[in-house]
Amino acid sequence: MTPPAFAAADADSRPLWLVPQGADGPILPDGVDPAWPAATGFTGKPGQVCLLPGDAGLCGALFGIGTPATPADRPARERFTLARAADALPAGSWRIKAAPENYDLAHGALGWLFAEYRFDRYKKGEPPRARLVCPPGVDADLVLAQAAGEYLARDLINTPASDMGPDALEAAARALAERHGAGITVIAGDDLLARNFPMIHAVGRAAAQAPRLIDIRFPGEGPAVTLVGKGVCFDTGGLDIKPAASMLLMKKDMGGAANVLGLAETLARLGRAGGLRVLIPAVENAIAGNAFRPGDVLTSRKGPTVEINNTDAEGRLVLADALALAAEEKPALLVSMATLTGAARVALGPDLPPFFCDDERIADALYHAGRDNADPIWRMPFWEPYEALIEPTIADLDNAPGGGFAGAITAALFLRRFTEGAAAYAHFDIYGWQPSPAPGRAKGGVGQGMRAILHALPGIA
Repeated sequence: MTPPAFAAADADSRPLWLVPQGADGPILPDGVDPAWPAATGFTGKPGQVCLLPGDAGLCGALFGIGTPATPADRPARERFTLARAADALPAGSWRIKAAPENYDLAHGALGWLFAEYRFDRYKKGEPPRARLVCPPGVDADLVLAQAAGEYLARDLINTPASDMGPDALEAAARALAERHGAGITVIAGDDLLARNFPMIHAVGRAAAQAPRLIDIRFPGEGPAVTLVGKGVCFDTGGLDIKPAASMLLMKKDMGGAANVLGLAETLARLGRAGGLRVLIPAVENAIAGNAFRPGDVLTSRKGPTVEINNTDAEGRLVLADALALAAEEKPALLVSMATLTGAARVALGPDLPPFFCDDERIADALYHAGRDNADPIWRMPFWEPYEALIEPTIADLDNAPGGGFAGAITAALFLRRFTEGAAAYAHFDIYGWQPSPAPGRAKGGVGQGMRAILHALPGIA
């Protein structure tokens, strides 16, 4: 991964004016005809560019930002309009010369850095054409830390399971821990049974690489926050095998793990990871003679028994054991992130992940932090009347209740059963994938919910 970076402030940069749609033209450099932008058809539409000719060639450019939405307004149709500039402008360094008074330069700069991301592990692509000098007044460390966390999450999700199995996911976690002086322990293989993580073991035991539980602890003082990320490195569906088309994106089924590692990277870079704990159950849901079966009954770490009605609902099983461990320490805030249910995508699509939280104050803070930082999330309920749906006849819990309704809610209710002891719990059912390119978000792996949590944390934990 090429780390995110701004162009050097002393670079030979060109000026860039950010122009809202329909606004009066900016004050242009000497020698540029004020009628030039209109003559070229420039109106400030989102992503529109007007290059400004000068005596010595190109002397700057105008960039259209449309009509920026404010947080109190409906969200803009495009999150990162300025990100278009990274590829639309001629190569070289650019500095923001002027922007509307209410324009969020930090948000624009973050989108520009997101647009510079390239996943080039297997195929070299074109580097970003235009580079941005950090705008005046923008906290460069905050923007770069967020971009670094996003880059890490994208890299992990984009890497196929041939190179991102449980072994490689553990290596990525160890590298993060080493970078930031965190402690890390890993329980793997049959040691999971000896240490009472039976459901993590059951889901991952059929794979060539042993299942494991990765546990990272950051030193220093800070709120007791634990992040748990689903690390299913590939999901065949198990014996309830998925159709081929449904397996094509299953390298991203460790997107929850990628997101919590990305968030940890950001927090550590900002010096805010003191007291943070990260747990990742890392497995591959494979098929072999020792694979767990439909109809099996598993006993969880916490004690409740779970009837397996579908081996393709494995994520909640491995998360349950990890959540139970996390809750034993009674953290102030326990957060799970997982590419968990298709039902969440049916309800809200790929771009708007649902989250579940019983604490009104925390839920409100998360929602507003996501809205204000271009990381939208939408609250869904722990609807208690559906509790009966996850209670089968021969075990305490059902991992895949029938009926086809409320799948995201019943999965969240299942997970909540294992969080007793935590002062507050929030669950994010993310997609972790950008299906088609958008400004600042290339097709492929993407972070979801990380910035919402990051910006909400100071007020909730």
